[in-house]
Amino acid sequence: MNKYLFIVSKKVHNLAPEFGTTFGPNKQLGPTINQTLKAPKQPTMKKHLLFSAAMVAAFATSAQTGEITSNRGENWLSQDGDWGLTFDATPIINFAGNLFNGTTGNSGVGLNNFFSSTGIGGEGVVIGGKKLVDANTAYRGRVRIGFGSNKQTNLVTVNPLPNPAAVPPNLDPTVEDVTKTGYSAIQLGVGLEKRVGSTRVVGIYGGEFNIGFGGGKTKYEYGNAFAANNTNLAPRPIETKQGGTFSVGLQAFGGIEWFCAPKISLGGEYTWGLALTSTGHTETTTENWVINDAGVGSSLSITEEGGTKQNSFSLDTGISGARVSLNFYFQ
Repeated sequence: MNKYLFIVSKKVHNLAPEFGTTFGPNKQLGPTINQTLKAPKQPTMKKHLLFSAAMVAAFATSAQTGEITSNRGENWLSQDGDWGLTFDATPIINFAGNLFNGTTGNSGVGLNNFFSSTGIGGEGVVIGGKKLVDANTAYRGRVRIGFGSNKQTNLVTVNPLPNPAAVPPNLDPTVEDVTKTGYSAIQLGVGLEKRVGSTRVVGIYGGEFNIGFGGGKTKYEYGNAFAANNTNLAPRPIETKQGGTFSVGLQAFGGIEWFCAPKISLGGEYTWGLALTSTGHTETTTENWVINDAGVGSSLSITEEGGTKQNSFSLDTGISGARVSLNFYFQ
């Protein structure tokens, strides 16, 4: 019994300062119980409430960001300050399908907005990245800056043929016809991504703004010039310009990321938003042989517009399925 009284006395001694009490020289409690009850209330309860609120907030933050580690202590989930690099996972899906059924014609899940490799002037890849400003918020960016050209050279027989003509085993002389093709494609996108969840499956949602433009042209150079002695004076193209394409889009997205390995995730998203695309007419320049009133012939270039001009508008979900990506995070 004395032991328990000593413990209670010690607890009261520790609490005494909070109630404005002191112990006398004989270690006896100064004020009476009534005095203690009548003493003004101190902010002890307020301190406890503030401390509890801080603990709840800290727990909520920890639960939201989460930390899952591998057996080697590596974080599985993306963290505040991480950089992310995004790849289109469609080729991987195709490869896996081909691997399991022995064919080469499996189709993956297509990307569903114009910003992904539209193939303006050739197939290209849009580079995607992220920057996590905190554990639940990321800025997204996408970019494609593409320029390219192709040159083809064909050997053709000279026109007109020399006189006298070549005698076998000698061959007729040749000249070069050259075809040059070039394209440009610039696509940019920015977005804000929010992340929720603390397990290996993380929900993502947000919005993106995308813009892109591009075009291409083909030039033809002929080894046989247009001249009166040329036996082939039919009109021939010397330049073709593809109609320039301009696209702009604003979309919302939502999906998940599944962390299959530390800092590596497989993501899937659906999108819904606005898209505007405009493509102009094609311009073709041809070389023609014309004869004037005096009977003198000469070469004349004529440029004409042709093809179909297209303008499109849509406010819809992604038209070709979910966007599937492979993401790598690092600091």
